[in-house]
Amino acid sequence: MAELAVKDLRKSFGDHEVLKGISFQVESGKFLSLLGPSGCGKSTILRIICGLETADSGEVLVDGKDVTKVRPEKREIGLVFQNYALFPSMNVEKNVGYGLKMHKVPQNEITERVAEALEQVKLGGYQNRKVTQLSGGEQQRVALARALVTKPNILLLDEPLSALDRKVRGEMQYEIRNLQRQIGTTTVFVTHDQEEALTMSDKIILLNRGNIEQEGDPWSIYSRPVSVFASDFMGKANLLSGKLAREGDKWFIADDKIRVPVNYVGGEEGAAVRAAARGEYFELCDASDEGANAFHLVSKVFTGLSWKLIGRLGDQPMDLSMLGISADLLESGADIYVRIKPENIVYYLE
Repeated sequence: MAELAVKDLRKSFGDHEVLKGISFQVESGKFLSLLGPSGCGKSTILRIICGLETADSGEVLVDGKDVTKVRPEKREIGLVFQNYALFPSMNVEKNVGYGLKMHKVPQNEITERVAEALEQVKLGGYQNRKVTQLSGGEQQRVALARALVTKPNILLLDEPLSALDRKVRGEMQYEIRNLQRQIGTTTVFVTHDQEEALTMSDKIILLNRGNIEQEGDPWSIYSRPVSVFASDFMGKANLLSGKLAREGDKWFIADDKIRVPVNYVGGEEGAAVRAAARGEYFELCDASDEGANAFHLVSKVFTGLSWKLIGRLGDQPMDLSMLGISADLLESGADIYVRIKPENIVYYLE
């Protein structure tokens, strides 16, 4: 296990500045996800950490030691690529043991360590299989075993599950996280999938156009987005427009037809704001209940776990998510009332 830190990483490709001074730290044994849309710089950060890419400026530190100019094979960092990068002409054992062979490890030790790594990823006995005969999930396990067999201090995973179908992807999310907890390797995981990052991480860093938009634990990233971008990217929150209104010591986001309570965090009364509200935080209520707002249901879609209610809160488009026991009997065209707790809505001054 090792502590990883990057300081003020900057990188440009031609006139395009990909990284604009990225700094963060990963505690020993923790699982960090770099999350963001395509082109935000997350894979470039990973390649700089492992030495496959050179930063224009900045440092990469492992346990406080500057490894920025250390050759990739000397950094004790394992990397799992998005496309697995397996050798089709080699069987599973030779693929997994390739790095050890390049480091001139004795063959008997290679055999033992390969067997151990395959057991860790639940592929015990697969040594003589051809990689071309394996499923996508099995090939991903081989790539993971190849990274683990060198016993790296830090493990980097570059969107390793993107090519898998939903069921296998879910299984691999659980298994990678469970394995990481067992062996305690400091891990940096790159993904553009919000649910994947929320499910697997101790900490998430959300990137936007080469900058860190927000960082924190999964709950705070999801429930307390710091910007319109963060609220929209992390689970597609509803965005309401209005003005700050006050009634005694209570504050609201209001327009001609809605009055949504919020916890006050700044801004003058009458200031234009946008507010982020997760659809699952709303609940059905009566018109007379405190905080009630009229919602017109245009249509509803069954998603398996819940109903997605598509409609308007006042005149503003809104998608709600409710369990079947709450939404089964609702019909399209219905006018109902909903409310949300002030702590479950976040607003931004425009």
